[in-house]
Formats: sequence, C-alpha cells, structure tokens
Amino acid sequence: MAKQSLLRLSLLATTLLVATPVAAKPAYDLIIRGGTIYDGSGKAPVVGDVAIRGDRIVAVGKVSGTAKNEVSAKGMAVAPGFINMLSWATESLIADPKSQSDIRQGVTLEVMGEGWSMGPLNATMKRQETERQGDIKFDIGWTSLGDYLDWLEKRGVSTNVASFVGAATVRVHELGEEDVDPTPEQLGRMKALVRQAMNEGALGVGSSLIYAPGSYAETDELVALMSEAGKCGGMYISHMRSEGDRLEEAVDELIDIARRSRAPAEIYHLKMAGRANWGKLDSVVKKIEAARAEGLRITTDMYTYPAGATGLDAAMPTWVQSGGLEAWIERLKDPATRARVAAEMQKPGTDWENLYLGAGADKMILTGFKSEALKPLTGKTLAEVTAMRGKSPEETAMDLVIEDGSRVGTVYFLMSEDNVRKQVQLPWMSFGSDAASQAPEGVFLKSSTHPRTYGNFARLLGHYVRDEKLITLEQAVYRLTTLPATNLGIKDRGALKPGYFADVVVFDPATVDDRATFEKPQQYAAGMRDVFVNGVAVLKDGEHSGATPGRAVRGAGWNNCR
Repeated sequence: MAKQSLLRLSLLATTLLVATPVAAKPAYDLIIRGGTIYDGSGKAPVVGDVAIRGDRIVAVGKVSGTAKNEVSAKGMAVAPGFINMLSWATESLIADPKSQSDIRQGVTLEVMGEGWSMGPLNATMKRQETERQGDIKFDIGWTSLGDYLDWLEKRGVSTNVASFVGAATVRVHELGEEDVDPTPEQLGRMKALVRQAMNEGALGVGSSLIYAPGSYAETDELVALMSEAGKCGGMYISHMRSEGDRLEEAVDELIDIARRSRAPAEIYHLKMAGRANWGKLDSVVKKIEAARAEGLRITTDMYTYPAGATGLDAAMPTWVQSGGLEAWIERLKDPATRARVAAEMQKPGTDWENLYLGAGADKMILTGFKSEALKPLTGKTLAEVTAMRGKSPEETAMDLVIEDGSRVGTVYFLMSEDNVRKQVQLPWMSFGSDAASQAPEGVFLKSSTHPRTYGNFARLLGHYVRDEKLITLEQAVYRLTTLPATNLGIKDRGALKPGYFADVVVFDPATVDDRATFEKPQQYAAGMRDVFVNGVAVLKDGEHSGATPGRAVRGAGWNNCR
C-alpha cells in the first residue's frame, strides 16, 4: 500500500508539472506604446510602438509581444534623441554629470570642440587651465582627447558625448599662445596631434577664429590640419573669422578650406552680427548653395536667439591678447596700451571681430565673474557698470578684465530676429546651444548664463515650429537628429530604426516650450516627458532618474586612422 500511494503521488506531481503553464519570457526590455513616431527621416509621422532590448532599438511600428516595462505614449511625440551640435558641457559635466538643462529638452548627445578641446594637453597647458578655472574647480587627470572622453564615460554621464579636436588646442600645444606662425617641423607635429586625436575618435577639426590664439592661424595652417583629419573621415567645423563686417569673406575662407582639404565643412552658429550686416543673409545662402552645387558638403548650425554670449575678449583687439590671459591683463595696465585699445574698440576692426561696436555697451549683459567682489555686477549691462564707476565703457571693460583675472562672461545683442526666423527654415541647418549643460542649483548659481543654455531646443519646437509654423515638426526632428548624425558620420544613432542605439525622447508637442529669459535664464524647459539614453530611462515623467548611461561617441577615424 505504501508503495502504491507513493506511486500515485509521483504520478500526480508529474501531471501537475506538465499541466502548469510556464510564463513566457518577455520579448523586450521596454516597449513605448502608441506614440506618434517621428523617426528622424523627415517623413510624415505614424502612430505605433518602439521596442527596445538592451541598448538597441529592435522594432518600430506595430509591436506584438511583451516587455519587462511598457510606457504609454498616446498623444505624445516619440523621436530619436536630439544632437547638440555645439555644446560647452566640457566642464559642467565634471561638476554635475546629469546634464539636466539639455536632458530636459531631449538632448542625448553633446558635441564639443569649438576651437578648444579637452585634449591634447601638455604640462604647461594643464597648469594654465588649472590656474584659470572659474566657478568649477577640477583636477585634470587626462592628457589626450581620448583620455578625456574615456574619463567622462567611466565616471558616468547622463548624455552621450563626442568632440572635435580644437585647432587652437593643437596650436597652443606646439606654439604656445603667441601670435607666431609654425615652422614646417612644428606644423608636422600639429598634424600628428590631429591624426592621434582622430584615431582616438575625434569627429574632425574645430576652429574658433575670432578669439586669440585661434585667430592667429592662417588659412594654409587650417588646410594642413584639416587635410590630415579628412584622410580619417573627419569634417571641418568653424566659428568663422568673422560673423559681421567680413562675414562674406569668412564664408569664402571656410569653403576654400573644404575644397582644398577635400572634406565637408560646417559653419558654427550662423549669424549676421551687427545691424550693418543684417542684410547679408541672402548673399551667404547663395555662397553656400553654390558650393553645395559644386559637390562640397557645406552645412550650418545655429542657436535660436538674437543674442550671443562670449567674453570681453571679443570686445578688444587680438594683438593685445597675444601670449595668453596673463599677458593680456598685464598689457591692459599700461596707460599707452589702454589708450590704443580704447581707440580701436571705437571703430570697426580691420583684422579682428569687434563685438563691442556691434552691440554697444547698453546691449552687453555681464554674466560671469570669478571674483566674489565682482559677482554683484552679474546681470548688469556694461553701460550700467560704466555709469556706476564714472569711466568710459572702454576703460570699464578693461578694468573688469584686470580685476576679475578672466575674460568675463558677456551676452551681446547682435542679431536680427527676422534673420533667426529665416535661418530656422534653411534645409541644411541643424542646432546647437553653444552653452554648458547645467542645473539651477549648486555651483551653477554662482554665475548667470544665456537662456539658450536651458531653452535652445525647446524654443525651436515650441516657438518656431508649433507657434510660428516656420517648419513642420517632422522637419525639425530631422534637423535635430538624422541630419547632424549624418554630417558627423556617426553610425547607428540619430534615427528610430531597428539596430540603432536606443536614444529616444517622448514629448508633448502642444506644451513643449522654453521658459528661460535673458532676465531669468536659469529655468528648465517644459514639455519633455521621457528621455532614454542607450535604452536607460534618464528622464521619467519629467523628472531626472539620476541614471548616467551616456557613452563616448567616436568618429570615423577611431582606431582606423593611420
């Protein structure tokens, strides 16, 4: 009897095991359900789903099956993560890796390197950069650009990061900050540094030609550096030698560099600076279109505001800045030099970009000081500080540089809103904030900023797309995603396609908007609900998750540039 009972129990257990259904393993890690999908192609959107497994998109359209997590996107736009073509998050990501002001606008890739890059550095450059640091203090524990990108990724950042190698950085590495031309041997070493950076994943060469010492580079030098990068699939991208009085000549130079180096080129933050130059947009567009018709790939990017932001160095001739910040400050203490600088600030620069004359003291807002004693002046115009001190605007600007020991962050009102609206509609235009990515807290509250820091991309989608209807939403998404990714030669990003990295944003087209103003710039944008970076939720229901899944994104020459 005992044996028979045991046999019956065994058979019953076997029957139960066979009859109990085994739960199917979820096919995906995440499905974003029922959103209006703007895939980055520029085509009309469709309602559907996006399925993600690990760090990749695996299906787009009508997706069956189950996932570990599902997110409803009904009534929302679903798009690839946005690419910030001109980011100055180089230091802000060190202070705070969450990249909040950009993540909350849908940015998933920060592209750095406008003239200056975080490598290659030598011992002198490391010392100088450490001594010149402002509110954000950090140890420089890297030497090459590749080291810096690796360091950021290992430390953890919320956005992906990429960089051009700075033409000025390479120049300073071999020549210092003096206004000198390289010898053939020095130029050879500069080219080798470019090749090294390309092999480490640089996207190309970035120049910034209104600022010393980058302004000291002549066209042939830039062609030589860019030719080296071009062999490795890189592109040339430039803050041109002029955006004002010599704008058309500067465009000609950029096209000439592209033609001679046989590489694509992009104009950073296209603008017509100064009222006298507002009428040059049509001429510039014709030059670009003619070059494109010739077979050159010339593109542009912009920020969506009529004011720029830089330093008081852009208000003074570059000859006085030869040798670097410390030499510039010492020269400004000499009465004869001060008189010469003041005189040159009052007339158009023949060989330098005079933003002081283009804006005027009453249209220059002081935003960034190192000195605690000067921080109460933050947010005032140069004209207001001039009145407080009883000196001329030129003398006041020079005094502020001396007293602060810095270039002094400054917003310049230079552009026409009509031109901004026209530029938004150009088919080869992408977008960049030309700003850090930060948060209205901690160290970032020690200085002010430009509203583009918090609102550049939201302003495009809200003000210019939804409200003014200058372009369609599908066109805007294309020029925030697929267009810049294609221009940069980045693989598997910038579109919602199976096999692509899962950089995905979910936002409300009806409420997306910029809230930052010039008076109160440190305000987050609205309307972005969810942001996924490499398949990880970084923004969830409008709040940052704290996740830091960002990676270094490398260019075509990575480990392939010989």
